[in-house]
Amino acid sequence: MIVVTGAAGFIGSCLVNKLNNKGFKDIVVVDNFTHTAKNLNLENKIYRQKVDRNVFFEWLKENHKKVNFVFHLGARTDTTEFDKRIFDHLNLNYSKQMWLSCVEYDLPLIYASSAATYGDGSLGYDDSHDKPEKLQPLNPYGESKNEFDKWALKQETKPYFWAGLKFFNVYGPNEYHKSRMASVVFHAYNQIKETGKMKLFRSHKEGYKDGEQLRDFVYVKDVINICFYLMLRKRDPGLYNLGTGKARTFYDLAKATFMAMNKKPVIEFMDTPEDIRDKYQYFTQANMEKLHSIGYSAPFHTLEQGITDYVQGYLVAGTRY
Repeated sequence: MIVVTGAAGFIGSCLVNKLNNKGFKDIVVVDNFTHTAKNLNLENKIYRQKVDRNVFFEWLKENHKKVNFVFHLGARTDTTEFDKRIFDHLNLNYSKQMWLSCVEYDLPLIYASSAATYGDGSLGYDDSHDKPEKLQPLNPYGESKNEFDKWALKQETKPYFWAGLKFFNVYGPNEYHKSRMASVVFHAYNQIKETGKMKLFRSHKEGYKDGEQLRDFVYVKDVINICFYLMLRKRDPGLYNLGTGKARTFYDLAKATFMAMNKKPVIEFMDTPEDIRDKYQYFTQANMEKLHSIGYSAPFHTLEQGITDYVQGYLVAGTRY
């Protein structure tokens, strides 16, 4: 069996679909299943059992001999949440228990880290193992992810294979439930649909024009391809960046969304809100050398390809992957 936590969420549900498409049906999906809109992501997916996240470790104690792999993608991902206790519980302590269980039961583990660990990017975006101790994330979410990365690296006993994936700006189908935390592509589509135009933040930093702040936007289908690759390979454990390695501007994103909707671009600018202005990142770009060094060579969707597939294949019809 393959365990997927956060299975009703954005990346988790896409991974379940990927596994199904590759012939894997013996899947245990783990999540908080009280979120009706999120549960729609699991419709038409094939899996063996649903297990509530609060009783998962009891379930694992009884069933670990049947488990072959664990994807721990469940987490609190709200970057505007500032109650550290929530992140300590869901992102840090729950992940520690997952790690220790995988060590005890000799199970391979892939878990979700985040590019939010890199903070303002002043130390670069290198996934080397000496970096986490130096990083200074900008919010409690990023702190929780970095604290777990640091803890994992210090452990004398580790799963025989493990990978912590530092997700950059992931976008794609199955994020309907994420509200404010959904991708910029999702919000751009809905804004253009409702108003016929798109508003982007002005630049408040010398050297950057309005709308030319840069992010490493990565399509969720590329993300789950890498997850699947690592699951089959089970070698070279460690932290891995998961972006495209090519930063693109928000202006490029907006223009590509208009094009995918067959509309003429109408882009306006507004001030970045003062409450986030000092912590706003102007550039993120994953160093992808480590992943490529272990043999991953599949091409990534370009921003235009990914947005076109997302908009025309899913958002227009309101369908899920």
